[in-house]
Amino acid sequence: MDTVLAGFVRALRAAGAPASTAETLDAAQAVALLGYADRATLKAGLAAALAKTEDELRLHDRVFEQYFGAPAQAAGDGTPDADLSLALALALARAADAVQLDQIRFEHQVPHYTAQLLAALPAALSAQSDPAALRRQARALVQQRFDLHGSAATENFLTEVAVARPLGRMAPAEMDRMRRAIARMAKRLAARHGHRRRVLLHGRLNLRRTLHASVGHDGVPFALHFKHKRVDKPRIVALCDVSGSVATHARFLLLFLYALHEVVGDQRSFAFSNRLLDVGPALRDLPFDDAMAQIQQQAGNGATDYGQAWADLLDRHADAIDRRTTVLVLGDGRSNHSNPRLDLLAQIADRAKRVVWLCPEPPGRWGSGDSEMLRFRPLLTHLAHCSSAADLESAIDEALSAYH
Repeated sequence: MDTVLAGFVRALRAAGAPASTAETLDAAQAVALLGYADRATLKAGLAAALAKTEDELRLHDRVFEQYFGAPAQAAGDGTPDADLSLALALALARAADAVQLDQIRFEHQVPHYTAQLLAALPAALSAQSDPAALRRQARALVQQRFDLHGSAATENFLTEVAVARPLGRMAPAEMDRMRRAIARMAKRLAARHGHRRRVLLHGRLNLRRTLHASVGHDGVPFALHFKHKRVDKPRIVALCDVSGSVATHARFLLLFLYALHEVVGDQRSFAFSNRLLDVGPALRDLPFDDAMAQIQQQAGNGATDYGQAWADLLDRHADAIDRRTTVLVLGDGRSNHSNPRLDLLAQIADRAKRVVWLCPEPPGRWGSGDSEMLRFRPLLTHLAHCSSAADLESAIDEALSAYH
């Protein structure tokens, strides 16, 4: 595969396109047939090989224009650098490969790579060019490669930092990044668990029945018989404490679950500080931020009372829980010294498939002060410290795995 196409595929992947090896080989065949002379034809051919959805097509077209377009000229004296020869342009491209310019990851590296690029040019070509114009051309090429390869890497790095940071310390400026990160996490979980369900539903070959049926066909197994395992569809009931410092965690858990609607179509969501509120209609009918503002206003102002929340769930919504249901509780277990009603939580656990608790507080604080976590723990199927978006992904992954 030629270096131009390899660089374009790297740029696509850096931008988030899932260009597979098979698709890349198809793209190589397209280039072999079409060549690089006609940009419009090349663009259409590569799109046919590398873009599978409308979103991927838009991403492909944007990266194509960045990659195959001429680098934007850096600010200088306003005079276009049209006098640069084709030989110099080709020399810059070869120098870019020599200094591994596609490895640029951070914008502060632009001056460093510009200097390396200029140093890698043949001395004869450098001597024939205007130094200021040459530096502008080199810097423009470096900036173009950063936009293709480095900006996405920088964003991914910042996202990795954000998803590992405790949600309670999330800065307002990081909210949009976290939304995008959670959407990607949910898509990853949907692909993982949706694939497993399809594989399991095919079943395994029942060799005994297949051989028995083949007797009437001289031992030729015309009809294959399979052992089918009944697989429950995920059903989740989420109970979210939206009081005080745990409200941010509840926000992201609800955002995560609703991004998973394709895998977990059967889900109910409730919020409480003391009295339990069915928040499904608000999340379904309103923009997410508006829904959360309404939920916080209606359910987040009371003194936390887990016992009352259990009572409301059983009194008003007991039909939401059956042997297929995973009850997912998010809260710190601090019940303001009210009766935690362990008897009611035991009833919920007895009705459900599993009870999974996500606690934003670290284990060292469980049982301190008004924390009831150590008393709740024996009634739970799974208890996890959950302070970051990465923890949420892990916990939901574990919950969905119970349905395989």
